[in-house]
Amino acid sequence: MGIKQINQLGSIANKPSRIILGLMSGTSLDGLDLALCQVSGAGSQTRCKLLKFTTVPYDNEFKEKVRKVFAQDNVDFEYLTLLNPWIGSFHAKIINRTLAHWQLEPQDIDLIASHGQTVYHCPQHQHSHTDFGNGTLQLGDGDHVATQTQIITISDFRQKHIARGGEGAPLAQYGDYLLYQKSDLHRILLNLGGIANYTVLPAGGKIEDVQCTDLGPGNTLMDAYCQRYFNLPYDEAGALAAQGRVSNDLLELLKSVPFFHYATPKTTGPEVFSLAMLEDKITSLGSALSHYDVLATLNELTAWCVIEQINRLGLRGPTELLLSGGGAHNTLLITKLKSRLCEEFDVSKLSSDGVEADSKEAALFAVLANECVAGDGLFSFGKISLPG
Repeated sequence: MGIKQINQLGSIANKPSRIILGLMSGTSLDGLDLALCQVSGAGSQTRCKLLKFTTVPYDNEFKEKVRKVFAQDNVDFEYLTLLNPWIGSFHAKIINRTLAHWQLEPQDIDLIASHGQTVYHCPQHQHSHTDFGNGTLQLGDGDHVATQTQIITISDFRQKHIARGGEGAPLAQYGDYLLYQKSDLHRILLNLGGIANYTVLPAGGKIEDVQCTDLGPGNTLMDAYCQRYFNLPYDEAGALAAQGRVSNDLLELLKSVPFFHYATPKTTGPEVFSLAMLEDKITSLGSALSHYDVLATLNELTAWCVIEQINRLGLRGPTELLLSGGGAHNTLLITKLKSRLCEEFDVSKLSSDGVEADSKEAALFAVLANECVAGDGLFSFGKISLPG
């Protein structure tokens, strides 16, 4: 990095606010979320306002290419190597088209925060290699994004977390703490993405008081089952699950998955909560279940793993449960959460400065990119890629 580039970063860091395009591509492979944010300050003074948001659906070509390596035990190493820059270029094309649609030029954007596409998540508790620690892999090379958009790109956020002793996830705790901490009430930020995770912000707490962990499957099993047996991307509003009956026998088998019994904080992914695992459990029952009954049971499993962990917190006093992710639109699931939590819980979808349930994760990576460039290093994650 030359002096000219260092000065450019310094100029961006010293601005009163920065325009940052946050990107998120989840394990559901439904599309690329793009959140254009105005981020001011840093650290405890951070403020994030959403200016524009869209999700660009992935086409079948993208999904098929990624699924060849996604959560697979064996992959073609040559193919994996080539896929990394290809995804970076693919995302860059989406960014360029979206900015043109928004009538924005590259010079209007200070930074891109590119999460990349997770293809394998492997914390130490999940593998049997005693000589290795935690690992995670996201594809979508940040240098390709920066070069093809001509915008400074922050990427590879999860590696710094692992280097500091974490599991690479969830990273939401840092952005959640900076944006949503309150002095007079508890807040739980519940993200119902492919994997359900939460950030617990005790009233008036410090960063060391924050709890953040994966809880279990959010939508990943329900989505995979819908795609296989209903030819639908997901169970809209939980309508299909509502037509079935929960199988207590299958539910108990799913509850026996070792992940649920590990101490928190912990992380997981579709590598564990896979369709193959589910079908093995169903087969072991030895009795037929309708597809609706299976979906009803999966919906119940997600509700159970969320409520079980929230109840263990033992929070006392007013508590806001703020929902984000695709599962926030699953009416059946949310009805269960509202009816089974005590009356001190106020359950609602996240809505703050334009950041809504669907845009939260992409916006949080914009906040992390802001910390990388303008922060004091405490919450600094990511690799800086310069255009050129």
